[in-house]
Amino acid sequence: MNTPVFRGEMNVALLEEEEDVNQLTEYFSYEHFYVIYCKFWELDTDHDLYIDQRDLARHNDQAISHKMIERIFSGTVTKDKRVQREGRMSYADFVWFLISEEDKKTAISIEYWFRCLDLDGDGILSMYELEYFYQEQCQKLETMAIEPLPFEDCLCQMLDLVKPTVPGKITLQDLKRCRLAHVFFDTFFNIEKYLEHEQKDPFSVVRDGEPESQDLSDWEKYAAEEYDILVAEETANEQYNDGYDSAVERGVSGELVPRTEKRHFFDIPNPHCSLDLEQYEYEDDFE
Repeated sequence: MNTPVFRGEMNVALLEEEEDVNQLTEYFSYEHFYVIYCKFWELDTDHDLYIDQRDLARHNDQAISHKMIERIFSGTVTKDKRVQREGRMSYADFVWFLISEEDKKTAISIEYWFRCLDLDGDGILSMYELEYFYQEQCQKLETMAIEPLPFEDCLCQMLDLVKPTVPGKITLQDLKRCRLAHVFFDTFFNIEKYLEHEQKDPFSVVRDGEPESQDLSDWEKYAAEEYDILVAEETANEQYNDGYDSAVERGVSGELVPRTEKRHFFDIPNPHCSLDLEQYEYEDDFE
């Protein structure tokens, strides 16, 4: 019963010893927060700390299908009731989305996407449900001048990949047992990652499903890569602004010119933003 508290105390103690907080990824990581917030801020064009379906559809160059975006906003995998009532997603629900999207190998992310695909909520992914999502994938491939695999052939591949206990009926436990659930999900709603899997050596895909001995998860690798990109962009922007401001300060005649206040490229909004955590409704995660 006291294990979570004990582990929490251990991590707090480790914080006192570890100079770089980003090395403790179980609970504490500024880099992870920075990446998630910047991704959210980029989509939240009006900066009211909410995004709608159109905003979320722009994520990763519209790689995720519109049908899946609609399912996410139907409220099936969100805690905030405003998602379904007002069609707006808060930052907290975006955290769940982004981590589940970038690492589909964890139990939580598998539950997240299974709920989205399970249109009737009966706990089984029927052939009708899979075809419903696959149709949009085919349309996207055709616009890219790529001939899509017929659904029947795709279905055979996915059944061979998952190997469901009951033939023709894919359950949540089947996908959790299958070590290639990420390939399965991407096939039906993420065109970019689907093409990446298709272009890979089949043996490398199988190796991806083997028990991992690596230290970093897919999410940690993604966050580290994106953080490096964001920092590089910010540094380049600051260098550009510094060079421009230095020239403006002196002016053409060498006369000093007042320097306007410069805002940080990834400046986080002040605490007066509209995010109200007290009103956020928490429930048991994926009961």
